[in-house]
Amino acid sequence: MLLMIVRAVYVLVCAGAIATYVSPGADHPVIVTEHPLAAFFVLLAATQLVTLLDLIIRRKRIEVISSIYFGLLVGVLLSYLLVLALQPIMENQATSYQNVVAMLSTLVLPYLCISMLLQTKDDFRFVIPYVEFSRTLKGDKPLILDSSALIDGRIADVVETKILDSQLVVPQFILKEVQDIADSNDKVRRTRGRRGLEILGRLQNSPHAEVRMDDARRSDFNGLSVDQCLIEVAKRLGGRVVTNDFNLNKVASVQGIDVINLNDVANSLRPRYIPGERLRIKVIREGESPGQGVGYLDDGTMVVCEQASRLIGKEIDVIVTSVLQSSAGRMIFGRQVHSTQH
Repeated sequence: MLLMIVRAVYVLVCAGAIATYVSPGADHPVIVTEHPLAAFFVLLAATQLVTLLDLIIRRKRIEVISSIYFGLLVGVLLSYLLVLALQPIMENQATSYQNVVAMLSTLVLPYLCISMLLQTKDDFRFVIPYVEFSRTLKGDKPLILDSSALIDGRIADVVETKILDSQLVVPQFILKEVQDIADSNDKVRRTRGRRGLEILGRLQNSPHAEVRMDDARRSDFNGLSVDQCLIEVAKRLGGRVVTNDFNLNKVASVQGIDVINLNDVANSLRPRYIPGERLRIKVIREGESPGQGVGYLDDGTMVVCEQASRLIGKEIDVIVTSVLQSSAGRMIFGRQVHSTQH
């Protein structure tokens, strides 16, 4: 809301300044004198292009009074220096052109300085009287997202719970990998890639996440694999890798990189089942061993039931005999309830 007020004030100031400039009696170029109304709208549109750019770049954090103060200070200084720099070039031109350049630079540059300050205040530290901007990164370590984490999509749901306060980093080579998957000729891969791009857009638009695109490219790593490039980025940034790729999990762990495996996170939040508990499942298919039937709980956990292959399509009660949990997922083994009573 405060930033919208700044934009509204900027539009009003631009309109007033340009209206004064094109009013009769001033020293104008011929085209302005002949078409004052058209000149007014053209100049106003030129000043509002920066407003449009500001709206496109949506993420902004603001300390209003200090941002306006410092932005105006630097903007006016840059405007003055720009006019001085261009003066030798325009000294043979009509004075009216010097006036319009001075006016536009004085309007546009302070606004750009304020807008850039609002968006980059967390990236540097400086002190002015009574005001301090400091670099405050969310959390202790940034989270570097793997392509599998983006395609999986659960990271966006985790962000919406507000339990993550770390910056999310997406290297350029990961974005390129997801884009290549989205452009694949294979329909399944294409769908997965597009889902990854949608999840990235969702993260960027989320008010609960701070997403940064890292400029790292595969060409910067002398032909290393994508997984190795990701590990190198994690080392450089001192961050943690977010993935659901089992092999990347192991390789990163061996090299001393902290890994957040989405499968482990999901498994840790699933209800705990212990031997002796009863479940009700629908047998979907046969298992790998003779006589086994396989069903699934509502959260996707696989349940393998002994002597249930002949009951495909039916709902049965199962008593848990053991639980197998790993980074690849969780499996529950059991027997049909009535079969344990004989």
